Amino acid sequence: MEFNVLTAVTAGNKGKGVRSDCHVTLELTSAGGKEIAIESKVQVMYGDDIRRQAVEMLDYFKIEHVKMLIEDSGALPYVLAARIEAAVKMAKSETIEYLCPLLPENIYHTSRDKNRFSRLYLPGNTPSLAINAGIHKPDGIILDLEDAVAPARKFEAKFLVRNTLRSIDFYGAERMVRINQVPAGLSDLDFVVPHQVNLILVPKCESAEQIRLVNEKISEIKARTGASQPIWLMPIIESAMGVLKALEIAQSENVVALAIGLEDYTADLGVKRTQEGTESFFARSMVVNACKAAGIQAIDSVYSDVANMEGLKDNVLRSKALGFDGMGCIHPRQIRVIHENFAPDADEIEKAKKIVNAFIEAGEKGLGVVSLGTKMIDQPVVKRAQKVIDLAVNLGKLPTGWREEFLANQFAK
Repeated sequence: MEFNVLTAVTAGNKGKGVRSDCHVTLELTSAGGKEIAIESKVQVMYGDDIRRQAVEMLDYFKIEHVKMLIEDSGALPYVLAARIEAAVKMAKSETIEYLCPLLPENIYHTSRDKNRFSRLYLPGNTPSLAINAGIHKPDGIILDLEDAVAPARKFEAKFLVRNTLRSIDFYGAERMVRINQVPAGLSDLDFVVPHQVNLILVPKCESAEQIRLVNEKISEIKARTGASQPIWLMPIIESAMGVLKALEIAQSENVVALAIGLEDYTADLGVKRTQEGTESFFARSMVVNACKAAGIQAIDSVYSDVANMEGLKDNVLRSKALGFDGMGCIHPRQIRVIHENFAPDADEIEKAKKIVNAFIEAGEKGLGVVSLGTKMIDQPVVKRAQKVIDLAVNLGKLPTGWREEFLANQFAK
């Protein structure tokens, strides 16, 4: 099929190694009807379905005369829909949306203080990585519209991310999207806010004003579309200015966590990122302290060596010791190590049980002072111990009736 290179548009991916995607070339014509060519290894089984969907979408957008080539690499219908819609909207001025059905499994909210040990980054324009991401059980799945998408592909990626939110089962993971840097990223929100996103990551955040703009845009979209679910924000601190403004950002409306991005931060400082992390200690400590002062979670940067599990474990333990509550990951194999090492260990749980039990017993006796052995225990220590208990129960490391078992063991001694 011959195309006029000056008027033809393309969307999607093709070539060696591309899976679960397609590449659409589209040219509007003045006559000739709908001329559709399909190249696919599964054309015998699914060629008619691909053609039917293409015709349906062209009719939906009231396109009568067109040349279209679909080079298919196993794209699911939601991917094909995203690629065709992006191509149509690059070829003509069009505002209506072609929305795939919203899976009932994806209609859920997340709480402000839910566990966020792990969040798995996925490039927003690569569908093969998103299809089964939820089965790895990360706490959150991030569809990335920022650094993981080439500038020339950001427009088409928005349609794919929107359709992924509607069509892929996330298996209960928090549904996250990283938008582009504000103010450009504000336009990304139109593609995610109405589609049951749980949390928006705001990259390279340097002021509370940027968060105000994001909240304002979200409110405007909700009012226009009828969306009502809570949408949390996780600004990412990636510069010296962001570090110095961390507290005001952390205290902004709807912010439930701050993350730190060390690749961009060290680049801003003009230094090399190292395994030891001495060059980022100040920044990480600032972010942690800002989060604790604001009562939100602190999320550490990703660990980029996906083959080094021992290095990852050491990094997680250092991160936890600094006060971080979780970190990002770029490969599913990192999730287990992150979860195991951010979770409270046996010694932490045992100590927390003793502290909480002592607090309960003091209350039952009407005592205003809580002590454990010869040590006095103040409220912050009790609060932290209770958090460890709650986390252990939620992770299945401690039964809900732990105190009865604890008292029985104490009595037995």
